[in-house]
Amino acid sequence: MRHRLGHALGDVFALVYLALCAGLLVWATVVTALDSSDESMAGVIPVFATAPASFVFIVLPDGIAMFVVAVVFGALVNATVIGWCARALRRGERPDPTL
Repeated sequence: MRHRLGHALGDVFALVYLALCAGLLVWATVVTALDSSDESMAGVIPVFATAPASFVFIVLPDGIAMFVVAVVFGALVNATVIGWCARALRRGERPDPTL
């Protein structure tokens, strides 16, 4: 399981997606911290970028820590799916040698 997960997360498309999510998380945190009116909706963008898996943790207690956990969890789940799909598309009709 760990070996397959490493292959999925090591894919170029998965790594680009993770970098994009990390950038969005940093951007949303900076924009929210600099906004003195407490009306910033910047945190919605990383949550939507990592949906639907990030919605699992969004319902938990409010705070920056749960926001970060939700986005990180969602990004990892989605990156794993992206990596598996990219690997399956590259493989084509050939059987998976790791099975």
